[in-house]
Amino acid sequence: MKPASTSTSEPSAQSLSDYLITNEPYYRGVGEEIDLYEAAYEIRMPMMLKGPTGCGKTRFVEYMAWKLGKPLITVACNEDMTASDLLGRYLLDANGTRWQDGPLTQAARYGAICYLDEVVEARQDTTVAIHPLTDARRILPLERKGEVVEAHPDFQLVVSYNPGYQSVMKDLKQSTKQRFGALDFDYPEHDIEQEIVAHESGVDPKTASKLIQIAERARNLKGHGLDEGLSTRMLIYAGSLIAKGIDPLKACRVALVLPITDDIDMRDALDASVTTYF
Repeated sequence: MKPASTSTSEPSAQSLSDYLITNEPYYRGVGEEIDLYEAAYEIRMPMMLKGPTGCGKTRFVEYMAWKLGKPLITVACNEDMTASDLLGRYLLDANGTRWQDGPLTQAARYGAICYLDEVVEARQDTTVAIHPLTDARRILPLERKGEVVEAHPDFQLVVSYNPGYQSVMKDLKQSTKQRFGALDFDYPEHDIEQEIVAHESGVDPKTASKLIQIAERARNLKGHGLDEGLSTRMLIYAGSLIAKGIDPLKACRVALVLPITDDIDMRDALDASVTTYF
């Protein structure tokens, strides 16, 4: 049998145009994070965004990619993700085998920002693959292909994770952490979060304020019955339902209470908070 032929066709740099963010994402700055990130990008410092779920980390990266005019390739990390999922692999087609770059390789080769969302969810042997890109070498060895990719001058690596879910079995190695600069994110102060919820959901500021007061009560229960507090994202969902004419009590139960806990007593406590304001 004649062996399959091998080709090494690569995606073109033009394909990164699909990853350009053309419309400005709404992002409300809460401190100096925009200026600090811009300075970090100027020196191509790898960046780590740390904070609870739904507090705006992903929106921030999208906004910065838009502001800098750079393509953004986002990877949602999970425990089944392998190094090949990031780097690439050979694929079999009608003409034989061809190499296909993974998202990290594509970003490094052509000059995009690569965002690894919730990187701590990936296996540690997978995250080690990013090490050569996050020091002075800025290279990406593709052992299966026998190639070493030198990172494009515009390439930057950004990762995010939620420190609240750290454990001995699920955390970044120190050898990985120390390759990044870091920015801390948290839920905004009341007035800023009110502005965000009102803008994103379409509810009036008074209703947005009520949703935030419910969230503030719930966040005080973190570690006392709740693993995580109500996120800004969840408040936007609730506000969006209310803006569509759904009764506030029903909207809050669907978007805030039921998703965050299955404990009957905790649901009753959250329902009581909702009825206090609505």
